[in-house]
Amino acid sequence: MTTIALITGATRGLGLATARALATHPDHDVTVLVGARRLEDGERVAADLRADGHRAEALRLDVEDPAGIRTAAHRVECAHGRLDVLVNNAGILPEAVTPAAEVVDLGLFRQTFDTNVFGAVAVLEAFLPLLRRSDRPRIVNVSSTMGSLADQTDPESPYYGTVVPAYQASKAALNSVTIALAKQLAGTGLVATSVCPGFVRTGLAPAAADAPLSAEEAARVVVEAALAPEGTPSGRFVSLAGAVPW
Repeated sequence: MTTIALITGATRGLGLATARALATHPDHDVTVLVGARRLEDGERVAADLRADGHRAEALRLDVEDPAGIRTAAHRVECAHGRLDVLVNNAGILPEAVTPAAEVVDLGLFRQTFDTNVFGAVAVLEAFLPLLRRSDRPRIVNVSSTMGSLADQTDPESPYYGTVVPAYQASKAALNSVTIALAKQLAGTGLVATSVCPGFVRTGLAPAAADAPLSAEEAARVVVEAALAPEGTPSGRFVSLAGAVPW
C-alpha cells in the first residue's frame, strides 16, 4: 500500500527537497502531497515529479489560513481516506531580515509564532483524524537546535552567540508540542518526532547562503523520521548527528 505523505511549505528549500526525496525513495512507495500557499506553485512541483514517473499531488495549504487548512484536510479525506505522514515544514525567520530595536519585539514574536507554532498546530488539529486512520502514522515537526534550551545556554555551542528569540522560542514551543503528542498518543502507534535539519542553504535567512548543507542533504533526517520503522520511539528530538538535547 502506498504511503500518503503531506509536506507543508513544499515548493522550495527543505520542503521541496523532502517532497522529492519521499517521492523518489527507492524502498517506499510514497504519494507526496505538495503543500503550497499558492496552488500554482504546488502544481508545478507535482507536475515535475509526475513527469519523472512519481506520485505527487498539489494541495493548497496556507498554514495561517484555518479555513483553508480544513478544506485541504477534507480534500485529502475524499481522495485518500487517510494520511500516513505529516511533515510540518513551513516556517519563517523574520528576525534574520528585520533589524529589531529591542531584543524582544512583540510584533516579530506574533509573526513568527503565527507560522511556526500556531500554523503547525492548526495543521495538526485538522489532519490528526486522518493520521489516526493510518496503520503507521508519523508526524515530523521541523525544528532547530536553536530551539534547544540546553544548546542556547551552552557556551560551547556554535549557535551560542545567535540571538533570535522569537525564532528560538517558536522552535522550543514546537518541540513541546512534539512531546505532548508523544504522551497523549502513546499506545496508538503514532510516532511524533522533532528534527533539526542543520544549517541549510535555503532562503530562510541571508546567512544561509553560505550554510554547509544543501537542502537535499538536510532532507535525509526528515525522511528518516517520516518513514521511521515500527518500534521507533515517539517524542524524540534528532538531527543527522543523532539525539539533540531539549
